Amino acid sequence: MIEALPFEVADVLDALLSSDDPVHAALRAQIPHLRILGRCTCGCGTTYFDLDTNAVQPAPSGPGTVVAAEAPILAHNGDCPGEVLAFAAAGYLSWLEVCSWTDDDIKVTLAMAQQSLRR
Repeated sequence: MIEALPFEVADVLDALLSSDDPVHAALRAQIPHLRILGRCTCGCGTTYFDLDTNAVQPAPSGPGTVVAAEAPILAHNGDCPGEVLAFAAAGYLSWLEVCSWTDDDIKVTLAMAQQSLRR
């Protein structure tokens, strides 16, 4: 089932793609047109997108799948237990990955990524 894009996903994408780089600008313009195609079931916040490619222009990121932007996720104690990445396929946003680098007690989530990016 395809759903509307929640604020926190849009906010993380906006922060990740905030540079003036032409690729980032083109991908940011796609955010209002994104819908959720699926989400990881572990609770990490990884989100897969559906996008009407007729409604937006592709970013000049090339024909393959690329990491369009990435940022570390910082815990309250300053540790870096993971990262958040935005992927584009053929110039279109395709998914947002929230990944953990550790098996520690720190649970890496979309909310944690959002807090790290907005500090």
